[in-house]
Amino acid sequence: MNTIKIKDRLFSVSIMEKDILREVKRVADEINNDLKDQNPLFLSVLNGSFMFTADLMKHITIPCEISFVKLASYQGVSSTGAIKEVIGINEDIAGRTIVIVEDIVDTGLTMQRLIETLGTRGPKEIHIASLLVKPDKLKVKLDIKYVAMKIPNDFIVGYGLDYDGYGRNYPDIYTVVE
Repeated sequence: MNTIKIKDRLFSVSIMEKDILREVKRVADEINNDLKDQNPLFLSVLNGSFMFTADLMKHITIPCEISFVKLASYQGVSSTGAIKEVIGINEDIAGRTIVIVEDIVDTGLTMQRLIETLGTRGPKEIHIASLLVKPDKLKVKLDIKYVAMKIPNDFIVGYGLDYDGYGRNYPDIYTVVE
């Protein structure tokens, strides 16, 4: 499918699944190399990162744990600017190496909030692994060590990303057609 319709919007394929999976494996290889002696806790940000997390973890070969957190900052095709923590973290992260697994970083405000929240719990270090980054939309300075792909400031769906809850199930990534 080159074009899909979700609700009132048309989307065209922009990143094929095979290209996504190649970059996910590259990121996993970098993490395996960099954190081989760390026993990291991977913290997957739901809902959007579920596919990225699943595919990433298939290639992580070092001892590790995984947990999940749910934050919300999107409504429709734009960020609301209000960040609300929905599901928190129950693990003790004091002294731990944390890898936040995120689907997309655009303004960076959600990630900044999560890092601040985690920082109050005394982790040894926090790394960010993001499937996608929109460098032109960043409003805050973040050290995103593991980036699968940088993309333009377009609204996208697929591979876990949604439009009002729809479109997460597509294996490719689609860009909105204006």
